[in-house]
Formats: sequence, structure tokens, C-alpha cells
Amino acid sequence: MKNNIKVERAIHNLTQAKLAELIGVSRQTINAMELNKYVPSTVLALKIAEIFKKDVNQIFFLETSD
Repeated sequence: MKNNIKVERAIHNLTQAKLAELIGVSRQTINAMELNKYVPSTVLALKIAEIFKKDVNQIFFLETSD
């Protein structure tokens, strides 16, 4: 699963640490998500989408193997 977390953080002027604090995870978790090494739970994905005021599908999307 790919995501736009890094882009959205830049738009909203948030550091990894600040986003992590807002949703209750570690900065390392945010880093792992941005590097596509960690797939968040549904609850975590919803929290992130809420912070950015976007639908989950605008933040997270499946990779296609076209």
C-alpha cells in the first residue's frame, strides 16, 4: 500500500514527530509508513485522514501491477 503522508505533512507544515504526537504513535511509525514499510491499522489510517481533512482513499492507495 502506498500513501501520500509525506506530501500531506509538507502541505500542513507538520513534522513526523508532530504528526506522531497528534495520532498517538512514535515518529518511527510515521517514518515507516512514509517508506511503505508499515501498513497502518484502519483506526490509525482514519486518524491520519482526519488530521489532513481528507478521505482515507486520498491518503492511502493500493499499488497496481499493471
